[in-house]
Amino acid sequence: MLQKWLAAAVLALFSSFSLAQGFPERPVRIVVPLPPGGSPDTLARAIANGLQSTWTQPVVVENRTGGSQNIGADVVAKSPPDGYNWLLAPDNVFSVNPYIGKPPFDPLADFTPVTQVARIAFLLVVHPSVPAQSVQELVAYARAHPGELNFGSSGNGSPQHLGGLMFQRLTGTQMNHVPYKGAAPAIADLLPGRIQVWIGASNSLLPHIKEGKLRLLASSAAERFPILGNVPTIAEAGVPGYSLDPWLGLFMPARVPADIVARVNAEVARILNSPELKTRLNAQGIEVVTNSPADFARFVREDNARWGKVIREAGIKAD
Repeated sequence: MLQKWLAAAVLALFSSFSLAQGFPERPVRIVVPLPPGGSPDTLARAIANGLQSTWTQPVVVENRTGGSQNIGADVVAKSPPDGYNWLLAPDNVFSVNPYIGKPPFDPLADFTPVTQVARIAFLLVVHPSVPAQSVQELVAYARAHPGELNFGSSGNGSPQHLGGLMFQRLTGTQMNHVPYKGAAPAIADLLPGRIQVWIGASNSLLPHIKEGKLRLLASSAAERFPILGNVPTIAEAGVPGYSLDPWLGLFMPARVPADIVARVNAEVARILNSPELKTRLNAQGIEVVTNSPADFARFVREDNARWGKVIREAGIKAD
């Protein structure tokens, strides 16, 4: 009996090893739940291009938009657990959407985390009409003029909304939330001063900052971004405990064999950590971050719990 059990175990081990060694045997799809051109799409295409240099099978990027990114995520969640369908998505799919809507999947049970791929530099900026040269001056002005400043967002539950809400809660200030259908129309209103405060991705803000159209006060993450030089974090600049650190990650459906997950993790980390690609992404405000599947799974669970608490306490609802 023991011999039969050992033989079965050895056979399963070699079958699993053989499966990973032969992977992929057909095209791989990376689903991005956002339109082309943004940071998730940029990273997905960088990964696909890097894999094509060593894999014989094509790697296709597919943009499946809509439903606050839930549509694309659901496509992958309901795909076969064979390793051929990947999701490259922002943190709100896993940490925010479950608390402000009813996504057709369980973000913690229906996916296999493969690796984090990046942090996105978010910046706190104000329109030059705001008489504040620092975070502390912005706090002082907002306290002295409650309800006079407008801060924009990409919609309820978006990183910009959560970032602005957290700023007010930690500083005791009151600003008006103006939600938009995306960052582009919000920035279009920020530039002429129709809204005055914005916390958003650096790649869309740095050109306007350099031209003097917006004033940069701080970055939003807990730690500084090297690409921003001496720009302080919001926490360092006078708001202790503030941390808004948007991230992007790579996922597969639940129950994908661990050996396939490990191989993809190693390949993606190799591509993203190449010096040339890291330099190019840094210039766009994208900091490469990779980790093990186990470490990433733990990180996703902790991030989900953290934002769930913030959203419940603030009573944020879907649009």
